[in-house]
Amino acid sequence: MTGKDAAAADRATPIRTGIGLTALDEAYREDLYRVLDEMRTRDPVHRDRELGRIFLTRHDDVRAVLRDKTLHVDPRHALPDAYIRLITGASVEAENTFEPSMLFSDEPDHRRLRGLVSQAFNPRAIETMRGRIAAIAEELLNAMEDHDEVDLIAVFAGPLPTMVIAEMLGVPLDRRDDFKRWSDDVVLGFDPVAGEETKARIHLSGEAMRGFFREMIARRREALGNDLISDLIRAEEEGSSLDNNEIVSMCTLLLTAGNVTTTDLIGNGVHALIAHPDQMTRLRDNPGLIVNAVEEMLRYDTPVTDSGRLPHHDMTIGGCPVEAGRSLSTSLAAANHDPAVYPEPHKFDIERQDTHHHAFGGGTRMCLGAPLARLEAQIGIAMLVTRFPNMTPGSKPGRRRHLPSFRGFETLLVRLR
Repeated sequence: MTGKDAAAADRATPIRTGIGLTALDEAYREDLYRVLDEMRTRDPVHRDRELGRIFLTRHDDVRAVLRDKTLHVDPRHALPDAYIRLITGASVEAENTFEPSMLFSDEPDHRRLRGLVSQAFNPRAIETMRGRIAAIAEELLNAMEDHDEVDLIAVFAGPLPTMVIAEMLGVPLDRRDDFKRWSDDVVLGFDPVAGEETKARIHLSGEAMRGFFREMIARRREALGNDLISDLIRAEEEGSSLDNNEIVSMCTLLLTAGNVTTTDLIGNGVHALIAHPDQMTRLRDNPGLIVNAVEEMLRYDTPVTDSGRLPHHDMTIGGCPVEAGRSLSTSLAAANHDPAVYPEPHKFDIERQDTHHHAFGGGTRMCLGAPLARLEAQIGIAMLVTRFPNMTPGSKPGRRRHLPSFRGFETLLVRLR
């Protein structure tokens, strides 16, 4: 087939839309960046009528939306059929009872809530945790020593961030299996077509998690400690309007975000190294590359594939009209592979010079936990490669999670030696 024939065939193929642009679709899930390349070429500002959103795949469009301070995130400002209502449960009927977390709060609430926890997550504060993160990683690696093959997600990439955020919150590590299960269930809320059984599971785990944190808050009120829950209570007592429900919401968000996305970063990063033995060798021979390597991992296989915004007035993006209240889905994964910005975007190169990316979003809503996620990945992956320098793919291929907006593995078998 000539190039002209291929182009004609491409034009004849229907443009993907709806579920076809989520991890619920096999082709999207297993061949993500080819699909996004096609969308960026054929329809970079795509009107997804099935899911009520505008899907953006060009780097500059994504960056402009993320940096636009006039845009909303509170789903109560959205049109009735907007995508953001589907993934938050904020239907028009449920609007009066919907209480947004910091993730879906507009100003000034977002600024107030973020300010209450930002000190605990700034780079200087996170750096003090280096020793403890390394100790937790060492404990997990020791438990792997007697095995030739492991599920990396179950034994390392999952437990590490769970244990770290649990310590920050001051909650018992012996509940880590509960924390992980609750977190994995709660993020299923990002499935826009979740069935009743899944919705029930989300509800039960959410209630269990919130109940646990209410109990912990009550205990801290009796005896404050040196942990994040105590800090949030102190902030309330010093005149902030933060209330018990907001503390519970914040803890739930931190536990969930601190688990799932960092697990995916570590899993995706190790998978990329194993699939590119030359890069594994470079990192093994020069451990100082780990900082740059993690940035390339974030760009190359982005753990959070898209982020959302809402315009409060009619606007135009890339020449396409967008009505007020319509969900804007910015494809962070597509932006991070845009050939107009990144030379050889599909090449995994831990010595890539331009390491900027949108894996943590952007603008005033840049991921609060980015410094912690980076440090956990840098320490965890470096220690893993040092301990098991000859890792290879396991006996079965990894299985990707079927969850919109997130990209990671449910299982990832790895041969350690």
